Amino acid sequence: MSSLRQLYYDFFSKVYDFVIQLHSSDREGSLRRFITEKTLLFEGGRALDLCTGTGSVAVELAKAVGERGLVVGLDFSKGMIEKARQKAASLKLNHLRLVQGNASRLPFKSASFDAVTCSHAFYELKGAERAKAIEEVARVLKEKGRFCLMEHAKPEKFIARLLFYIRIFFLGSSDAKKFLEEEEDVLGKRFKNIGKEMSPTGQSKLIYGEKRGDS
Repeated sequence: MSSLRQLYYDFFSKVYDFVIQLHSSDREGSLRRFITEKTLLFEGGRALDLCTGTGSVAVELAKAVGERGLVVGLDFSKGMIEKARQKAASLKLNHLRLVQGNASRLPFKSASFDAVTCSHAFYELKGAERAKAIEEVARVLKEKGRFCLMEHAKPEKFIARLLFYIRIFFLGSSDAKKFLEEEEDVLGKRFKNIGKEMSPTGQSKLIYGEKRGDS
């Protein structure tokens, strides 16, 4: 049975891209290029985009690896996956595959991907689910593969910060605020060479880490 969150995103998928374009200052796709560059992907590489939504980041990853590579976009929402599939077909990206699934139970073999990404969605996972998802990311990554996690940065202005916390309250998990302040420590338990950078827009932050040899 679908959860309320799934039903919400199934419905929201119909207008998602339009809403993002309407409110985003990132019209040139700088965030998508930013996270893709930080994966250190190469032509012919394999990447997984978690919580892919309508596939915007997955499309950029597919461009980076070329036709000899493979990109998989995974999302729990059937509506989002259908929109992403339509987008991939319109762009003739045959090496971009879309899968409906759960980030905490990845249906892939161990050491399958050179990079894993997740953009502005990980904070929505509940504590135990998030911990399991991190373990799953480490499992499916190849040795030294990168996990690139992009999340919202806490706004400095009062109104923007208020709206930020309202979004967390309604869409995030109960410990989302704590997670968004401690991502580096959380990733450090499974990854090494942790880095953190602000996005070109200054409204998001990217935390990345390399799979440990013992993960």
